[in-house]
Amino acid sequence: MKITFLGTNGWYDTNTGNTICTLIETKDCFVVLDAGSGFYKLDEHIKSEKPIFLFLSHFHLDHIIGLHCKNKFNFKQGISVYGQKGTKDILNKIINQPFTVPFKHEWMSFNMEVYDLSEQKNNLPFSVKFKPMFHWSPCLGFRFKFEEKIVSYCIDTGPCENLLELSQNVDILITECSFRINETYNPQTHLNPGLAAEIAKKSNVKNLALTHFDAYRYKTIEQRKEAEKFAKNIFKNTFVATDDMKLKFNDEF
Repeated sequence: MKITFLGTNGWYDTNTGNTICTLIETKDCFVVLDAGSGFYKLDEHIKSEKPIFLFLSHFHLDHIIGLHCKNKFNFKQGISVYGQKGTKDILNKIINQPFTVPFKHEWMSFNMEVYDLSEQKNNLPFSVKFKPMFHWSPCLGFRFKFEEKIVSYCIDTGPCENLLELSQNVDILITECSFRINETYNPQTHLNPGLAAEIAKKSNVKNLALTHFDAYRYKTIEQRKEAEKFAKNIFKNTFVATDDMKLKFNDEF
């Protein structure tokens, strides 16, 4: 299994990276986590016709703006899109005229189907659990099981019980680091490096990947490295993600 960070910024693009998008390649499929502006790189990494599944945490533009460029792709296998209740209705309003090319259009050379996630039946070839995060807009966190490895993806959230639950004993927790060291906000709807590391420690995760760095707060990669150093003092197996970073599960994180 391989993880590629296509976009690691939150809010907007800068010279540090594109907005949030993460690609997981397994033996049997591709799983895309959010569709920020890094989404445009997808065809650089998907070269086979394995099924593609896109999971959206929520609808803030830095998480869906990449869908604007979907018609540049030619994925014969199509893309299945999943999100919280109401996803289909919301995306069919935003990803539509007069804003952009709709999902069903003559300029689309492949099929994209949008589904609302259900606790009962999603017809997916892997296990996925999802719960609401603590954010000021409804947002989902996810827990996946691929090839006997467990990945938790929890973005745009403050500390909460659901974050702890989805992260419990996972092989890797991919979470956000929007705030700078010791920065807080009331209510705490984002994480700083210390809070993220404490979550990893409490949840007994094996590895912690920090991404979704607020572009206004983290203007340089060096500032991300400062956050990494701070978090490592709390949870040793922490690393910061940068655009186009590639990891395999047998890598030494």
